[in-house]
Amino acid sequence: MEFSALVILALIQGITEFLPVSSSGHLILLPQLTGGEDQGQAMDVAVHVGTLFAVMLYFWRDMLGLIIGSIDIVTGKVRTQNAKLVLLLLLATIPVIIAGIILKLSGLSDAMRDIRVIGWAMLVFGIVLYWADLKSPTTRKANSWSTKDAVIMGLWQAIALIPGTSRSGATITASRFLGFDRRDGAKLAMLMSIPTIAASGILIGADAYNTITSKQINDLVIGAALSFIAALFALGLMMKLLGSVNYTPYVIYRVALGLILLFIGYS
Repeated sequence: MEFSALVILALIQGITEFLPVSSSGHLILLPQLTGGEDQGQAMDVAVHVGTLFAVMLYFWRDMLGLIIGSIDIVTGKVRTQNAKLVLLLLLATIPVIIAGIILKLSGLSDAMRDIRVIGWAMLVFGIVLYWADLKSPTTRKANSWSTKDAVIMGLWQAIALIPGTSRSGATITASRFLGFDRRDGAKLAMLMSIPTIAASGILIGADAYNTITSKQINDLVIGAALSFIAALFALGLMMKLLGSVNYTPYVIYRVALGLILLFIGYS
């Protein structure tokens, strides 16, 4: 893979993974719009691993709590706050794993990698995010996250398997409908990404393992490192801006890009 293409790919993945604009949609569009070759599953895994480490580092205090919570569960202390968070995150991950396996086995995951699907998802779910952010209250905090909330946000996360929907966008939308304030809702959405990205990496990585060559390893390391840096920057900027800015700028971007893609797809 050419170095310039590798840099562009890693930066796009890193910047868009945690913003509500769909990283998968952008990654699918990149080779289609530039005429370049598809980056392949191994590179998809590498750049996702980079973003996984970024969110873990940014929320390192919460990660420490998750580690403690996991130990609590193993030792039978399932009623602690940390253990509760671990169990809720696992519960919220079940729908996307089931949906992902179904889409993969049925072949629908490949069929949905279409510019028109991405365009419609960008447009429709961008408008839904705007509605949720505009009309919903901002009274709830992350520590009030319940079993019902985890199930609802988990189902929205499964819907985000449609390219162009955005995993972070879908879960943030769900959090706003549930009344969480922007920062805490985004925090829950980002924490939900940890087991989801890890599970996705394992599933895709298992398929890609036998195709990796020694020549590719250097590219994979560079891709992971660049996506890590870009994701850490983008995540930090978004979380900081949520104190004073709503999701409207992301919605405008989604709607504009969605309309462009639909024009291209149907022309």
